[in-house]
Amino acid sequence: MDWQTGALGALFIYSAVITILYVRRSRRLKYRFRKALSRRVDVHRSALKTEDDARFQAAADEALKLTQTFQKFVPRQFVEHMANSDVDSLGLGYAAENNVAIMFCDIRGFAGFSERITPQELMNFLNSYFTRMNDPIHQNNGFIDKFMGDAIMSLFDHPGGTPQQKAMDAVNAALDLRKALVIYNGHRKNSNYEAINMGIGIHFGPVIMGTVGSEDRMDTTVIGDSVNIASRLEALCPKYKADIIVSAQVLKTIGSGYPIKTRLLDWVRVKGRKTPIEIYEVLSHLSQEEQERRLASQAKIAAGVACRINQQWDDAISFFEAAIAISPDDPLVCHHLDVCRIYQNRDLEDDWDGALIY
Repeated sequence: MDWQTGALGALFIYSAVITILYVRRSRRLKYRFRKALSRRVDVHRSALKTEDDARFQAAADEALKLTQTFQKFVPRQFVEHMANSDVDSLGLGYAAENNVAIMFCDIRGFAGFSERITPQELMNFLNSYFTRMNDPIHQNNGFIDKFMGDAIMSLFDHPGGTPQQKAMDAVNAALDLRKALVIYNGHRKNSNYEAINMGIGIHFGPVIMGTVGSEDRMDTTVIGDSVNIASRLEALCPKYKADIIVSAQVLKTIGSGYPIKTRLLDWVRVKGRKTPIEIYEVLSHLSQEEQERRLASQAKIAAGVACRINQQWDDAISFFEAAIAISPDDPLVCHHLDVCRIYQNRDLEDDWDGALIY
């Protein structure tokens, strides 16, 4: 009996051990099965995600391509201004006011130059010229609003920047444009082409950025008194034999801490505007010797202009004659002397404010 009891006990223990091992094995198999199933689900989900990502990426690439193409016709900065408005306002008639620096640059004597070459040569030249003038503008936080024949109109609206930064960007771009022109003329000389020159005008003030046209044909544009002033300043470059002309508003916006050499040119009233403005010539791109030569008579010129404004003709002429003694080859001094001698003998209106109209 004892041996039977022992045998049954041993059998029970054996069965218990086998059961425990079976349960553990079953659990391990179940765990492995679940893990394998989870991996398969993850792989499936990953495959679906990969397909979705591929579709989204393809759509994003296409959108980027369209955007890059679109930006060749409409500046990115212009689009960003529009994007900050309500969607409903992005159609015809959209308008937003902003304070920016406006710059015009134009090739001197372009009409005569274009007559001496074929239409295809003219097109090749313009594209070559515009390509080289593009970088100095973009690298100084500006963007080209439009090309007008041989002229470039660009805006400087420093992202998140102050008015001072915007005005400084425009002046820096003008100085870099002059450097780019020197390099470009060097290449033209090596190819036996004649050198070209350009004038630059800069003003700072409010503009209206918007869309004009009709429902089936729209265009972006920038309008306002500030645009007119910048354009007129550029047109005065040949008159004053200056490379870069800026308004007093530009220098006021920049402030006195910016290392830029300038000299007073005149007190003028540009077409389309009632209020006269002071205009200045930027000298920083010139050689040190040339800067000193032009600044040598600056005090006499400024005093002479002040006397002219007050119709103190004899005093004005005296100051300009003193200036020409200092800088006999300065065309600016000769210009002021001629103006004084002409206006001295005119019957001027009682409210004449001394401004020359251009």
